[in-house]
Amino acid sequence: MPSAFPSHIILPDVPVLVTNLHQAVWLDTDGELHALSLAEAAESAKRTPALLCHRPALAGRLGMESLRGIDLLELFAFVLPTRFCVPTPNGVAQALGLTVSVALEDQAETLLLTARRLLEILTGKAALEPSIKGLAWSMAQAGWGWGPPVLAALGLVEPPERAGQGFRVWERLPEWEDQPPDGPPGCETVTATEARERLTALLGPDAMHRQAQADYASAVAQAFQPRERVNEPHVLLVEAGTGTGKTLGYIAPASVWVEKNKAPVWISTYTRNLQRQLDGELSRLFPDPAEKARRVVIRKGRENYLCLLNYEDQVMRGHPEELIATGIVARWLTETRDGDLTGGDFPGWLPDLLGRGRTLGLADRRGECIFSACPHFRKCVIEKAVRRAKHADIVVANHALVMVQAAQGRFEEGNRPLRYVFDEGHHVFDAADSAFSSHLTGGEAAEMRRWLLGNEGEGGGPGRSRARGLRRRCEGLLETSGGAVAAAALEEGLMAARALPGPGWWARIAADQPASVTESFLAQVRQHVLARSQGTGGGYSLETPCLPLLEGMGQSVTLLCQALIELSLPLTRFVRGLEQKLDDEAAELESATRARIEGLVRSLEQRVLLPLAGWTAMLRTLSGGGFEAGGGSEAQPEAEKRLTVDWFAVERIDGRDADVGMYRHWIDPTLPFAKTVLEPAHGVLITSATLQDGSGSTEADWVVAEQRAGIPHLLSPAVRGTVMSPFDYTAATRVLVVSDVPKTDMAQVAAAYRVLFLAAGGGGLGLFTAISRLKDVYRRIQAPLGAEGLGLLAQHIDTLDTGTLVDIFRAEENTCLLGTDAVRDGIDVPGRALRLIVFDRVPWPRPDLLHQARRNAFGGRGYDDMLARLRLKQAFGRLIRREGDQGVFVLLDPTMPSRLKGAFPEGVTVEKVGLAEAVRQVREFIPPPAG
Repeated sequence: MPSAFPSHIILPDVPVLVTNLHQAVWLDTDGELHALSLAEAAESAKRTPALLCHRPALAGRLGMESLRGIDLLELFAFVLPTRFCVPTPNGVAQALGLTVSVALEDQAETLLLTARRLLEILTGKAALEPSIKGLAWSMAQAGWGWGPPVLAALGLVEPPERAGQGFRVWERLPEWEDQPPDGPPGCETVTATEARERLTALLGPDAMHRQAQADYASAVAQAFQPRERVNEPHVLLVEAGTGTGKTLGYIAPASVWVEKNKAPVWISTYTRNLQRQLDGELSRLFPDPAEKARRVVIRKGRENYLCLLNYEDQVMRGHPEELIATGIVARWLTETRDGDLTGGDFPGWLPDLLGRGRTLGLADRRGECIFSACPHFRKCVIEKAVRRAKHADIVVANHALVMVQAAQGRFEEGNRPLRYVFDEGHHVFDAADSAFSSHLTGGEAAEMRRWLLGNEGEGGGPGRSRARGLRRRCEGLLETSGGAVAAAALEEGLMAARALPGPGWWARIAADQPASVTESFLAQVRQHVLARSQGTGGGYSLETPCLPLLEGMGQSVTLLCQALIELSLPLTRFVRGLEQKLDDEAAELESATRARIEGLVRSLEQRVLLPLAGWTAMLRTLSGGGFEAGGGSEAQPEAEKRLTVDWFAVERIDGRDADVGMYRHWIDPTLPFAKTVLEPAHGVLITSATLQDGSGSTEADWVVAEQRAGIPHLLSPAVRGTVMSPFDYTAATRVLVVSDVPKTDMAQVAAAYRVLFLAAGGGGLGLFTAISRLKDVYRRIQAPLGAEGLGLLAQHIDTLDTGTLVDIFRAEENTCLLGTDAVRDGIDVPGRALRLIVFDRVPWPRPDLLHQARRNAFGGRGYDDMLARLRLKQAFGRLIRREGDQGVFVLLDPTMPSRLKGAFPEGVTVEKVGLAEAVRQVREFIPPPAG
């Protein structure tokens, strides 16, 4: 234990607590180490607060609802707010360049060394960041456990001048400035030679040449050729095996096209992990951080970014229990690159530590932006990102944002992207399914009412001061001679909004006491579902076909449709009035007012008018067009009926009813994707390691890839391409199907996970088709793994977000991770940290109504096989991430049919073995750790 510190460095005079799954170490203030059971550690922690790392995770491990203590991560976030670290004792130490150890005794002492190092760094920051002293003083006064050591490190014995100003970060942020529009893009081509040369430059002179990567770069250059005919983009569909290096492979021709044509390329991903990877790779293209900040933009939806007005509200409330969280967020705001709270430089573990409402809750998740009426509009991180994207070279976005932007017409004329790269292209179908669906549910309708009317008294209070409603967001915009008409339309619309579900709607529906026409409809939908669905007592969501309706339900449908039209018509007139104001007062309107009106119009159309149009169309399907209304009475066209599927559902979360309503999805959602995104583009690359099925027929496999990317809906065919993985999967992997473990016997399934993880010595990824099965296995194997010194992490159990769980799993090679779809694909864990994958059973698609409609449209039972193969293929793709990796894939399902073996690479033998043989092969095949 360190005994001598500089005089300005003091540490909290408390014990140190570290744990694993099986035991704990308590380092007392006299420097003595005590090995404790978890139960003993819990008792000690109840009596005496300790220095620890990630309080919520330790509380869960000790079986405690809450845990007092001084958390090292709070100090790390205060001192180094945007630096990445894994939220474990070793993770923090590694981030600071300190020695790490698997021994708990060493980790306890490392916590003290890490704290000391952070305080030393803080001492050096004081002169560079004057606001840090005021923040530290205020947080210490609020009872922050790190207060005394931090104040000592900063040399503070009395309050600094204007101490409270440290929280007012908005005063110190730079304003964004508008730039003139860029000129029209050029039409110069990108040759294969140029793509290869740029790739060589990006890799540098010392990089190992990979022929597959060079071939890929030159092939995908075809996506950057000039378009020949309108609505006929150059579309390339390229499957590039794991290890190809496709990220730099497409960045190379994309960057050449940008330079030659002075227009951006949009790179779209499905997972945050790939966005983070892309961000790192783009540093090769722009090594200077300042230049990269100008030329590369990471774009997400507004709900991902911190809202300065929300942050100011939290500061002004000044609640003592919020002050520490507010101070740490203030530190992050001073250093963040772009204000992104989800997947940017905001620590993924911080919301669990400080409270989600005090961190992620500061984003514009409630859609209440008041645009230029906001005092922080000129410093808004969201507006800054939007404007930077208009002039960037490379925009890294996600599939959902691209599709929603295109579908809702958010790309301004002259700023619509002409060139796209859709990486993780196998997710295009699922992303389109979400983006182009329509849900008329209690939750969605109640949120619309709240957005229109504001806080109506339930769940309000200081934490909801932004719930102003539309009337307040329009203040000052209607005070002109023509404003009376628009104001009257607004009031008519707000009155009509009371037909939507109000506060307490779910309790009224459950009690069959609806208070509005929407609630009456939803109550009858609930009755319809409960009466006609199977297994109403289970914990899963329930669904039924909409038709035939319950007796008497047709009247509720007609009344609701009429009510939605009566809401839509005046709000449409109100929007037209605002647009007329833009035209009539074009010469007088200030830029800020114009921007505010345009933002309000855009919000109304996207959050209200478009959903209302979709809901009305859905209800007309139920009515058969048998009513007259001001908005028209036509039923859904027969052709459109064949393209979509509707159903009623009661949604359940953890076995509890959470929502109810009517749902509409496209049977083939790539049709609207093709029309709104692909057709207007000039060139598109859709790429992934898992585009093709593994049916055994090359042509059939390509047909599947094209169907799931929307190619059949285009006038011209796509160019197909395949680049094989450089990995020798035959030598590096084994695929085992365990034949003697009944997949329905959870005791035996859990035992199989236990012995397989132990045989591998950790580094196991357990994949599950249902959360309930994951939780059951976790409960059964946690203690046995801990007794052998292995760690165990799990989605839906650990409080950490999935990205942070994967970070820990990647950093600690003797830890195992249990997860569902989110960790099945899109994660990158190279090396020994992932050496075993165990899948609980064949991942057949859930046979719900939507899937049944798609199965009928896409080939019957073969559609099920295709989806299962693609999921197995994606899961297997996690196993080998770089040269030298080695691992085993195990499927605990004796009923796996041989026709699914095409999910695995050619040359890899799928063996059916007993569990004992599987354990033996895992133990023998996986190499021991180096050294």
